[in-house]
Amino acid sequence: MNSPPQLAPDALLDQLRGRFEKLCQDVAAAVNDAPAGRVLNASEERVRDLLADFRQATFQAAVQLRLDAAQAASPPSALPPDRQAPAEQGS
Repeated sequence: MNSPPQLAPDALLDQLRGRFEKLCQDVAAAVNDAPAGRVLNASEERVRDLLADFRQATFQAAVQLRLDAAQAASPPSALPPDRQAPAEQGS
């Protein structure tokens, strides 16, 4: 049995790079905005939510890329028997 087409890690990286950079900026802002002495209490929930959103987006992107790879690897559908392929035009 053939294994299903795999998603390319580089494609996932390309798709998530901008989102990851934004995640890092938002995490840094959450930590930096927290008052001294209360960094964990004041930023932990926001950072957790940011990471949860990124985790979901990462999984969705990975699944979509794998589906796209499988679709690209599938042979094109045959024309129904009652339809003929269009004739090629001459030069």
